[in-house]
Parts: sequence; structure tokens; C-alpha cells
Amino acid sequence: MKLTVTTDDDKVMQLDMDTEEVVENLKAILEVETAVPLSNQRLVHNGKELVNASKLGASGVQDGDLIMMISGGGAAAPAANPTALNADGSAVDPIAFQNAIKANPQTMMQLQAQNPALAQALQGTDIEALQSHLRKMHAAQLAHKQQQERQQREHLALLSADPMDMEAQAKIAEMIAQKNIDENYESAFEHTPEAFGRVTMLYVDMVVNGVPLKAFVDSGAQSTIMSASCAEKCGIMRLLDKRFAGVAKGVGTSKILGRIHQTPLEVGGKHLPVSITVLENQDMEFLFGLDLLKRHQCCIDLSENKLKIGSAGVAVPFLGEGDLPMHLRGEEAADSSASAGASSAGGVVAAPTGGATAQGSAPASTAAAPAPGGVDETKIANLMNFGFTREQAVEALSVCNGDVDQAASLLFG
Repeated sequence: MKLTVTTDDDKVMQLDMDTEEVVENLKAILEVETAVPLSNQRLVHNGKELVNASKLGASGVQDGDLIMMISGGGAAAPAANPTALNADGSAVDPIAFQNAIKANPQTMMQLQAQNPALAQALQGTDIEALQSHLRKMHAAQLAHKQQQERQQREHLALLSADPMDMEAQAKIAEMIAQKNIDENYESAFEHTPEAFGRVTMLYVDMVVNGVPLKAFVDSGAQSTIMSASCAEKCGIMRLLDKRFAGVAKGVGTSKILGRIHQTPLEVGGKHLPVSITVLENQDMEFLFGLDLLKRHQCCIDLSENKLKIGSAGVAVPFLGEGDLPMHLRGEEAADSSASAGASSAGGVVAAPTGGATAQGSAPASTAAAPAPGGVDETKIANLMNFGFTREQAVEALSVCNGDVDQAASLLFG
């Protein structure tokens, strides 16, 4: 039988072997052809390593099969890209390819809806059936690409008949640009198909005032946010401080009803004190923002898929798509979370209603002007915590001779 052997350095060899030959004899021939010692060779057939003492026929090797020779002793290093494909469309490492796709529930759901035959092949145990299906898909894509190129050549020939026609030249430029886009798409789909799967946003289970919630973890949101309806459900609206009403500014705007300064929150069996900004209209019920992530020394660990809370010494797993209610799944969840993060990306700024206007103020650390007259920076920071700008805080403290209480009364009045 004739075998095709590929090496690490992309060398391809055609060998004629008997089905009764043992694998070790094949390695001996390859040692002569490649100068790689027999002991440093690993032969892989259909995702399985061939054993030296086994016969080729008994190992499932058939006429026309492809065998990969991996150089180096010991366990082989995992492929840099488990979903890499050969020139004929088959997977370089079908076992790794199968495991990588099956490990992504979103990708499997998409395949079941768009390509059920491939999804079934991935879930089965017949590796050769999977490889055959991948080759057929590649052949179909290649035929489609060739048909498109032929149509484009014919179209270009017609358009090029009059090189002075500006409209024809514009269409030629458009076709060339579209061809580049299509090639980029095909390359991405071939080498990184996982990029076309849907990503589930980061949610964890939390309990606010005894009410269980699915909290959206967003490190791009400056403040922790809760919708008014959720605050009502949790029974904490009675604690709302309306002096901190204002406008949340970012990509869009939303009205801030006020702030709840201290709220009991339980996560992973531990209780944390939190301060929550309440918005009038907010699609996201509860958004765990950067202020609490920093205060409680949190770490978003995607390798373990957990939110680690350093101050409490606990780690809670991020929820899968199946653990979320329908309104938080899929595109709707992505849209609402993007809106929530965008509304706070520029800084959720709560301006007290006593005369000060809500505006996006820079963080205290970025203020350039020093406090005049030796005004205490701590006092300025205290007033800025109430939502006033640095300029307002400095001016009030200057008028009140540095008395922070009088300055706060002046600003609130």
C-alpha cells in the first residue's frame, strides 16, 4: 500500500509499505529519509500515535492514508492552533480539532443550527467521518470560490472594455476591495473559526438585601449601578439619597435618581458593604462596576472562569449561557451590557441637586491645578466624593477658610 508521510518541516514523502510491516520498520525507513533518529520519531495516524510493535494494517493504516511524523522524544507539545487545517481541508489534529470545537457551547449551538451535519460528525466517535466531511466542505468552498473568481474575471473583462468609463472603473475598484474582504474572511474562518462564535458576557450570582440577582461584571463601568425597578425589588429604594441625583454620561445618557450609600451584598457566602448608584432607566438590573472591583481587590480570572474577590477570600464562577434568564442571553444581553458599560465609561457622575450641575469630571488624580492658599487636598477629595468638581470644592473651601462642613453646606445650599 502507498502511504503519504509529512514531517514537522513540511516535507512530504510517498512510501510503499506492506500492511504486515510493523511501525518500527516504517520509522527505520524514515530515519534514512529524514536523518531523524528512530527513537525521536512519533507517528500519528488519524489523531492516534502508532505503537512500534504494532503492524500497520492492524493499526488501521490503509492504502492512501496520511501519517504525520513528529520529531522529538516524549510527549508532543500541543498544537499552537488545535483547529488548524491541512491543504485538503481536513484537520491537522482531528482529535484536538474535535475537542476544541466541542469545548465551546456557543460554537456548537451555531453549528447545530447552520451546519447540523458537521455538528453531528464532531459529536461522534468516527474520526475519519469527520475528516471526510471537512474535506467535502473544503471542496465545496473551493468550487464556490472558483466560480466567483470566474464570474469576476468575466465581469472585469466587460468593465475593462472601455477604460475611460469612470463608473466602470469605480465598480472594478469595488470588486477588488470586496475580493480582499472575502479572502480575509475565508482565512479567518479557516484558521480561527472560534472567533465567529458568540461570547457570553460575565455574570455571577449575588444576593442584594436577601434578593438573588444575576450581576453583570463590567470593569469598563466606573460605578456600580442598579436599575430603579431592581432597587424596588430588593427593598432598598427607601435608602436612596436624592442629593446625588444627576446624569450618567458616556456614549449615551441616563438619569441618576441618587445613591444608596450602604447596601448588604452577599457573594460566595461572604457579605460585602457596597455603595450603589440608582439609574431611572437601566436595562441591566445590577452592574458590578470598577469601583467595587478595586475596593474589594477583585480579579477576573478567565483561565479558571471565576471572579476572585481578594477582600473576602472567595472565588465565584462565571455563569454559563444556560444559567442566565432569556432576556440576558445572546444579542440582547450584548446590546444591553454594551449600553451599560458605555453609559459609565466616561464616568457616572452624580451631581447633588442643590444647585450644582451634573457633568463629567476628571478623576482627582488627573487634576493639574494645585489647591490655592494651602487648601487641604483631603478636604477637596471629601467634597469631590459628593459629586462636586475640583474647582467648586476649592472655591467653596477658600470662601469658608478651609472649613469643610461650611463648604459642603454652601455647595448643597
